[in-house]
Amino acid sequence: MTKFLHIADIHLGIRRYRSDERTKDFFLAWSSCLERYAIQEKVDFVVIAGDLFDARKVEPQAMNHAMAMFVKLRDAGIPVIAIEGNHDSHETQQRFSWLRSLSQWGYLKLLEPVHEESGVQLLPWDEEKKLGSFIDLGNTRIFGSIWYGATTSNALPTLVEQIHHHHDPQRFNLMMLHTDVEGQLNRPIPALPVAKLNELKSLIDYLALGHIHKNFEIDGWIFNPGSLEACTVDEFANVRGAYLVEIVDGKPKAQLVRDYIQRPIKRFQVEVTGHATPEALQESLFKQLHAELTPHDANETDEPAPVIELSLQGHLGFKANLLELPQLRTQIDETFRPLLTILKNQTVPVEYAVAAGLSEHVSRPERERRVIEDLISRDSRFSRHANTFAHLILETKRLALVGEAPSRIVELLEQRMTNYAQQEAAEKVE
Repeated sequence: MTKFLHIADIHLGIRRYRSDERTKDFFLAWSSCLERYAIQEKVDFVVIAGDLFDARKVEPQAMNHAMAMFVKLRDAGIPVIAIEGNHDSHETQQRFSWLRSLSQWGYLKLLEPVHEESGVQLLPWDEEKKLGSFIDLGNTRIFGSIWYGATTSNALPTLVEQIHHHHDPQRFNLMMLHTDVEGQLNRPIPALPVAKLNELKSLIDYLALGHIHKNFEIDGWIFNPGSLEACTVDEFANVRGAYLVEIVDGKPKAQLVRDYIQRPIKRFQVEVTGHATPEALQESLFKQLHAELTPHDANETDEPAPVIELSLQGHLGFKANLLELPQLRTQIDETFRPLLTILKNQTVPVEYAVAAGLSEHVSRPERERRVIEDLISRDSRFSRHANTFAHLILETKRLALVGEAPSRIVELLEQRMTNYAQQEAAEKVE
């Protein structure tokens, strides 16, 4: 029975939130996953479906993180088969990449199609040259590919044709592909239709995908494990991990495994509406945090300190400049001792609350007028004529935008203010 580990999107060397510890998190996810599910499970091989590194330019620390585990896998007799992803792919006109170097040094086997003048060819692995497009490991034939990006749909028919020539019906056929897939993204960008992937179904028993950072499986033969670690706080909600796969009677039995070191992320939404002072808001916020968080104590737990993301939402009941975010972040850090605290201020200042309460069908000019009028009305000296001054301000803006001479704009302002002063004087006499 053959057993292998399928991982993707490791992103060694990634930097997030100006935190060196977050960079180490990706090494810990990579190393603990391989220790537990490759070395301890004694798999026959590991496949990496792209984005081992976060960038083509690999920093020394990221290379050290990669090598630490490649040496352990080599010493355990576990071969690593990989393809390039969009983050670590070679430049179009460049022969070299770090993955190609690692392949030449024997730490992994980089599989990629050969592009010649006659077209794309899939060639068998040449151990002497350390080059090839597919390789046989026991009863498994593994095919590689490259990052095609938006041209994947155009490139796939040629790959299908080549795989048809080299498909071995006596073996378990596996292919690695780094691509977007239609229906698996939350953003409107072109993605590879599943119908296109299905052209491989009669030839490939296991399609090992990478690129999308969440786990999904399609029809029992297409598998995407997701990234090993959350690359952003927004990705934390995604299910992700690695696939530990056993080939039983020519069929894949894939188990998504997630029990390795990952940094916990705690996300909170705090409603600020109804709190008239910063002190009232702070009291309510910490009451919520204490109900859901325990201060991290490194002496009592092996679990890493969490990242805390706090989103403040709603209408402020006080001036925005009284919301002292740096001080609030410091208090959270001192109280709960997280790795880091991320504060997102999505509140609507009290000064602009009138605009936030308007229907979405109200035009922008009308929104501007109402906001300006509301601000003016807060000053008792001008509140009775807030509407007049709001129109004057907007007229001044319009003239400036159309390129009216500054002297003409000043003349208009002087005239209107003179009229206002005369009207005020007349009203006092009456």
